[in-house]
Amino acid sequence: MARSIGLIRLPRFLAASTILITGISAFAAADRPNILFLMADQFRGDCLGADGNRVIHTPNLDRLAAEGARFRCAYSCTPSCTPARAALLTGLGPWRNGMLGYSRVGVKYKHEKPRMLHDAGYYTLGIGKMHYHPQRNLHGFHQTILDESGRAESPDYRSDYRSWFCSLAPSLDPDVTGIGWNDYRPGTYALPENLHPTRWTGDTAVNFLKTYQRQEPFFLKVSFARPHSPYDPPERFMKMYENADVPPAAIGDWSSINDVKADPKNHTLWRGNLGHEQPIRSKRAYYGSVSFIDEQIGRILAALKERGWLDNTLILFTCDHGDMLGDHHLWRKTYAYEGSARVPMLVRWPASLAATRGQVLMQPVELRDVLPTFLDAAGVEMDEREFDGRSLLELIRGRSEKWRRWIDLEHSRCYAGSESWNALTDGQTKYIFYADSGREQLFDLKADPRELHDLAADPAQQDRLRVWRERLIKHLAERGDFFVKDGRLAVRTSSMLYSPNYPKVEDEEGAAVGESKKPAPTRPAANVGKTAS
Repeated sequence: MARSIGLIRLPRFLAASTILITGISAFAAADRPNILFLMADQFRGDCLGADGNRVIHTPNLDRLAAEGARFRCAYSCTPSCTPARAALLTGLGPWRNGMLGYSRVGVKYKHEKPRMLHDAGYYTLGIGKMHYHPQRNLHGFHQTILDESGRAESPDYRSDYRSWFCSLAPSLDPDVTGIGWNDYRPGTYALPENLHPTRWTGDTAVNFLKTYQRQEPFFLKVSFARPHSPYDPPERFMKMYENADVPPAAIGDWSSINDVKADPKNHTLWRGNLGHEQPIRSKRAYYGSVSFIDEQIGRILAALKERGWLDNTLILFTCDHGDMLGDHHLWRKTYAYEGSARVPMLVRWPASLAATRGQVLMQPVELRDVLPTFLDAAGVEMDEREFDGRSLLELIRGRSEKWRRWIDLEHSRCYAGSESWNALTDGQTKYIFYADSGREQLFDLKADPRELHDLAADPAQQDRLRVWRERLIKHLAERGDFFVKDGRLAVRTSSMLYSPNYPKVEDEEGAAVGESKKPAPTRPAANVGKTAS
């Protein structure tokens, strides 16, 4: 027998095993909280009212911040879709999860968040965008109900959203609005609002919560495909911001490096000067998409409250990365700058945890910390040596003494002409090293949060620059001569997409996936910044 969830039918799965699972602390299953993981795609960290944005309307996310904790210095370690999701899946940073840039999430890892919670007795469901490979890969979920935007990696694949759309509106085109998946152009959604994928994701989550009858606690991941382009909110959200005084694009004293002639007909460009008004138009529609998501989150929270579960559910909201939206003449993501790499991170905890609500925490946190947070909440013991992340509940409880002082960020080459880079930040200072050229940047984020002033060439900042450079050298040294040679940061003549830790699987021809992406330098690497001995 199946339980109906809207127009999607969920098969009944076997109840969680009653066998005692090693590593679970002495909490009865009924006492363990539900876990609600809310995430969006390409959601900037500054697009919350709670973050100080006076234009954007996000009352439900602001409520989570007021009733929980907001992590001001939250980052995406590898700020593009799939490597960020690998960090969320594994609790590992880029070197240990194997993804140094945009490619396919590994088919299977030793530790995976849904699988660990499944094995701990949770019913696990993912709704929306997973961006896994293969696309129906469950990674331990009992089930996923997918909206994968326009991706169809095999001829027989169609997402659950598109199947639902076809059954409800067989004569309509879900892509009729005509804006691409990496398009800078805004546009009002051309179909009835109830057909929008953001509304479908919200509806599917609400229906699950209204009909859930199983005995075990649930882990529910609700993953919205927006505000990632297309910037296509329904008309009422476009009107909400049509005259809004949104911040103009940040253009720094160093941004001329990206001030190249842009072809407006290239709707998926990654850099270029499109003038003063285009980023404002794009941002207004982007804000509309954010507010549409916020409304769905409000509906989900209301459904939790109606079932009496709001105060017995750990709720975490974040995203995979941000969106440059024309800042420094850059578009899309994969950059070390705040618009791309800083993400929202909100946690609301169950009533059983006694901690001050409304906290704003300044320690550097990252997507790798999400899995350990959920294990902590579920009472599942973990070997800290197996993970790079740590539970955010430690900081919420006030235990910050042993927290990391900074976080590492990186991305291999992605767009034609772009560079591989590595970076470190503590949320107050940011150091960036461009591996193709040896160029360095240094920003004082406390005084200059929009990164308008590059301090790397400032004579008064050379000691500060040296400290951060040496920290990066120490961090990368374990990777070998391709990254650090003779105590200096190596200028890399090729790009490494996978680290040796990427889980290898054989493709149809028997070759190990990932092997061909390893670097093969054609000449000795130059070096930058010798560390102190």
